[in-house]
Parts: sequence; C-alpha cells; structure tokens
Amino acid sequence: MGQDGTSTTVDAAEVAPLPAAEKVALTGGQDFWYTHGAPGLGLEPIMTSDGPHGLRTQKAEADHLGLNDSVPATCFPPAVGLAATWSRETAAAVAAAIAEEALAEGVSVVLGPGMNIKRSPLCGRNFEYFSEDPHLAGELAVAYVDGMQDRGVGTSVKHFALNNQETDRMRVDVSVDERTLHEIYLRAFRSVVTRAQPWTIMCSYNSVLGTLVSQNRFLLTEVLREQWGFEGAVVSDWGAVVDRPAAVAAGLDLQMPADPGAEQALAAALAEGTVDEAAVDRAAAKVARLLRQGAAHRDPAATYDAAAHHEVALGAARRAIVLLRNEGGLLPLEGDAAAGLAVIGDFAQTPRYQGAGSSHVNATRVTSALEALRTELGEVPFARGFSAGADEAADPDALRAEAVELARTAGTVVLFLGLGEDVESEGFDRADMELPAEQERLLEEVLAANPRTAVVLTHGSAIRLSETLRSAPAILEAWLLGQAGGEATAEVLLGRTNPSGRLAETIPLRLADVPSTPYFPGEHGRVTYGEGLFVGYRGFDQRGTEVAFPFGHGLSYTTFSHEGLEVAEQDGGLVVTVQVTNTGEREGREVVQAYVAVPGSAISRAPRELKGFAEVTLAPGASAAVRIDIPETELQYWDARAGQWAVEAGTYRVEVGASSRDLPLSAEVALEGTEPRIPATFSTTPLELSAIPGGTEALQELVGDSPLFQDPEMVKMFEQIPVGRLTGFAGLAPEQIQEFLDRVNAGDGRS
Repeated sequence: MGQDGTSTTVDAAEVAPLPAAEKVALTGGQDFWYTHGAPGLGLEPIMTSDGPHGLRTQKAEADHLGLNDSVPATCFPPAVGLAATWSRETAAAVAAAIAEEALAEGVSVVLGPGMNIKRSPLCGRNFEYFSEDPHLAGELAVAYVDGMQDRGVGTSVKHFALNNQETDRMRVDVSVDERTLHEIYLRAFRSVVTRAQPWTIMCSYNSVLGTLVSQNRFLLTEVLREQWGFEGAVVSDWGAVVDRPAAVAAGLDLQMPADPGAEQALAAALAEGTVDEAAVDRAAAKVARLLRQGAAHRDPAATYDAAAHHEVALGAARRAIVLLRNEGGLLPLEGDAAAGLAVIGDFAQTPRYQGAGSSHVNATRVTSALEALRTELGEVPFARGFSAGADEAADPDALRAEAVELARTAGTVVLFLGLGEDVESEGFDRADMELPAEQERLLEEVLAANPRTAVVLTHGSAIRLSETLRSAPAILEAWLLGQAGGEATAEVLLGRTNPSGRLAETIPLRLADVPSTPYFPGEHGRVTYGEGLFVGYRGFDQRGTEVAFPFGHGLSYTTFSHEGLEVAEQDGGLVVTVQVTNTGEREGREVVQAYVAVPGSAISRAPRELKGFAEVTLAPGASAAVRIDIPETELQYWDARAGQWAVEAGTYRVEVGASSRDLPLSAEVALEGTEPRIPATFSTTPLELSAIPGGTEALQELVGDSPLFQDPEMVKMFEQIPVGRLTGFAGLAPEQIQEFLDRVNAGDGRS
C-alpha cells in the first residue's frame, strides 16, 4: 500500500492495453540507474542505487564499479561486519537508516542486501555477503529487508543464485546436486522471499546446470514464483542479460542497465510471435507495480540526520567486533596498560573500512582508530610498520625497524594488520588466505620485542591465522566496520564497549582444510560444488577437522552461564528455552545459539546445523530466560525423490551454547515428521519397502518360502535387490510383482 493507503498493485490485465512499445520499454532500463516510466499508467521512472551498506548514488556521470564519485552517504558496516553482530535488530536499524538516505536522494530501490553463501574464503566479494550458514544469512536478510521496506524503499536481494565466486563470474556454469541447491544455496533466499517479500530480486551473472540464470525458467519462475510465491520483480545484475526475449520468457522482468539493442530484439520477437505476449505483459506489470510502489513513497522534502546515522553506524560497529583471544586478560587496556600504549600498523591511521567495487560508499565522515585512541588518551606513539597503500616511496625495512623499536619501549602494543583493496575486491578472487609477508614479518618481530601485543585484524573474509599470530595474547577480529569502525575499535580496546560479536564464518587453520578447496573456482568455465552440503562448519564438523576459531565463536570481557535447557515441540517446530546468567563483573551481550542434530538419520546430514539464535544483554549477576523459536521450515530437508521439503520423523537433539563447538547443553525431542510417501516401483529395494507400512510383510508373502528370507547372508544381499529383478531370483512373473506393488501403494500390504 502507498502512504495514502492506495493500492500499489498492478496486474497484467492493467498493462495489456498499453502500446507494445511501452510494454517492451518497461522491461529495460532508461539509462544506467533509472527505469523507464509508464506514461499510459501515469507512472514516472524510478531510480535505483547501489548500497548494501550505504548509498552509492550518482547524480551525473554513471558507472557501476565505483570509478566515479557518488553523493556523500553514511558508510555502515558491510555485510561481513553486520553479520558478526548476529543481531536482527542491528540489521533492521542499518537498513532503516539507509532507507532514509535513499528517500532524501530520490532513490526508490537499493541494490542489496547481498546474501550469497560464503562457500570459500577466497571469494573476492565475501565482504558483501553475510555468512557460510543459510539460517544466519536468512535471518539477517529478513530483518534488513523489513527494516528498509517498512520505510518505503525497496530492496533488491542479490545475487540469485549460486554466485559464490568472482572468477569467471560473468559466465561460469555451476553444477550442484538438488539437495545442496535447496538446503544451502537457496534456503536463505527462500526465507527472505516468503517472510519479507522484497520488492525485487536481482539475478546473477552465472549459469546453473548449463543455463544462464538470467534466462533460467527453473530458478526465476518455478522456484521463485511457483514454489515461494514471489510477488515482486526480477531484475538483472547490470550486464547479466545476453538474450532479452529468452530472459523475459523465463521470468526476468527488468534488464539493467539500458540496452537499446535488447529492446529492439524483444520488440521484434513480440511482433513475430516468438515470445509470448503474456510473458511481456507479466514483466511489464511487475515493473509497473515497482514504479507505483516507488511513487507511493516518493518524498521530495525528505532529509536525514547525518550525525544520527553515524551513531547508528557506530552502534553496529560496536556489536560487530569479535574478540577471538584474550589470554591473561590483556584487554581491555586500562590504567597503566593504556598509559603505556603504542600503536603500530598503517591501518590504524589509514582505515580499511569497506569493500572495493560497486558498493564503495563516499562516507560522510571517517575517524581512524588512531585518532579515536588519541581523543581518549592524548598523544599515543605510532609507527606505520608497513604501507597499507600504493606508497612506492616507503622503505619496508625502515618502516618495520621503526615499529619494532617503538614496540620495545612500549608498555603495551596494539598492532593493526589486514588486507588491502588490492588483495580482495569485487571482480576477482583472492589467490590465498595469507596475510602479506611483510606484515607477517612485522608481527614476528613486534611480538619478539614486546609480548604484550594485541592484534587488530581488518579484512573482508577469513584469513589464515599463522601460528605466530595465534600466539598473540589478544586478537580482535574487526572485519570491515564502516565509517565509525575506528571509534568502535578504540572503545573495545579501552573497555568502553564490551565486545560481543560472533564469527559468521569459520576461521580454518589452513586453506586445504576448507571443504570447497578441491573444487574452487573450477576450470574451463565450469565449477562443481563437490563438497555438497558440507559447506563451512558443516564440513569441518563432518570431517572432525580442527579449526583456528569455530563458527559462532566470540569472547567477552565478562562471562556467561547457560542452564536449564528445555525443548518442546510446537506446530511442527521447536521451542527452546534456556536460562542465561552474566557471571562476570561487566554488563555484556550474549548471543545464544541453538544447533540441531538428528542422531541415526536415514539421510546424509552434518553433525549439527544452526537453527536458531537470540541475543540478550545482562548486567553483572543478572539472569534472563531466553527463548528461541525454531519453526518447522528450519527443520526441513529437501527430499529429492519427491521434489519437496520434508521433516524426517525421529529423535532430534538440540544443543545450545556460545558457538558451534561450545555447546554445553543438550536435550532431545521426538518429532513425527512430514515425509512424503514415495510409491514403490520395480526399482524399489526390500530395504526401502521396510519403511512402508506393511511392505516387508507383503514381500515375505510374495516370495513365500524362498531362501532369500531365510539365510542371514542372503537377506543382506536381498535387501539391495530391486523387486523388479525378482523375476530371475524368485521366479516371479512381472504381473505378480506389479500386483504386489499396487497393493503396497494402496496401503493394503496383505492380500
């Protein structure tokens, strides 16, 4: 509905009378950022803008890769930082603030959030995606979309689907099995579509199983619209469409940016009858609906408070910082430790606070961690240690020597390390997981000179933490924190803020341990997702692989206890309650995580999967009952035999704690399940028949006194023989077997 309560819907019947040229125009952009209008419906064009973590609105020269300046806007933590908050509330607050800025700039649709699964830490665009886990990604995306669209600005959830690498991203063909497709790579998109109905979905560049996503009817129509009930418009990633007639026929509604040749091709196909007019009407209606949604919320008088939005960015950054390690309580730096502080590392004064590429924001203000520390403490000694940029005049040996000398004389050192935009960016994947060798050498020499060293890491995706780095007494994982990241980092270091972030991706010991490594990024234009379901922590747990820090990990300056776990079935799902107590001396935020396992499952599963989480902030000594609802949809697996979602009947174990490998509480509950009954056929085995009521008894009656049921060794062999083959093993006629199958499938196992 619009702000005045009027309907924003448009259907194909309303669009059908429009001239063919107007309908065709609606299916493509007017220029780089604007759609066409619909004069016949009295609808003006609308403007789109990049902006998963802040607007990149361009008023003059247009480009899609951040080559030209955009209007100033608040740079919030990118998805890699936002996900580390594990906070739906924070995601919604950031999205709402971006929506206010969008309205002030005349933008109707923000291109985000990015929510592809982090299949490999090498993906150059991981900074723009939430997690390796579909539940966490889906929950944050739902909150983000609701937070933005409740303010009258549309989202464009991206990149649908299986866009999990930058290498050959414009054409790479993804081969994936059916269960993995639905349970891992489509699951978060399913959550956001069914629960939040984004105004648009952005299709990705790549192919899936031999068909470009932009013209993949299975994904754009069968899955999005028929299975999930998507009501919005499907828009292409910029430049993703090769054949507009084929794309529109498959379910694409809007090709961006403008492409006059594609418009002419669709007009010709429509005139020749090679594309169904109903498909063009559908696409035009979806775009017209989008125009009406934008018009209903357009506000030429809209403004925003830049200072207030900086505070929103600061609040998000505070929650995003993950305390990985804090041996001996080195942090927070208080009293003498703060007084004798020295800061080393170029990132402390030249912050890397966002990713590179199309999402690059022209921030309204940026405060470095060094500036923030000096504001709190006065003059703090500083040495660059290395060059974070393209400073060709810098002498690496001299910079390192200066830093090591400063470390030797300091009481405590905070060392800022990380990756630059030259290493990770949209458009290419990383070659490895390593810190630059120059920084590793600096780390070794600084730690040797002063063991009281806390390391702050700045980067957009997991890096390998060398043995030397893991030996540092304190490690803060600061990811990319947006324009207020320097202030937030200083607050955490000094104890003004208690860290509460959690890892949204596993930090492995080495790249070779990552389940996708043997298959990433593919070759000759093809990539096979050979690790299947076992992405991220699922794969590490399935193999029993040691990791540097597990999924969900994050320390605090206080401590928490979890007690009194209770689990109950409700509406096919689960209700989990647990008592959480702050057992330390500081106020803190705890993220309670619930993982589900199915012991003895008949299908391949990870040892445990995240299915729910909740956050709670407690004063010292305070307790609270925390409730986590796990709906039935989260317990479902994809049954490839029936082509549908199902809940397996059996015993479910719920484990609760502070990370995927810190789960002190567990409880079990039995669920009846919703598994479909699969009809028995000539290919069904006796083992499969045993799962059908009366199936085994009917088979015994069919084979009579055959030794197939008498000898133990024969029984084991017999279990794997399709019943259609019994014509040779048991001397049965095909008609007898068909009669037997008919009785079993009718639910009448015995004659």
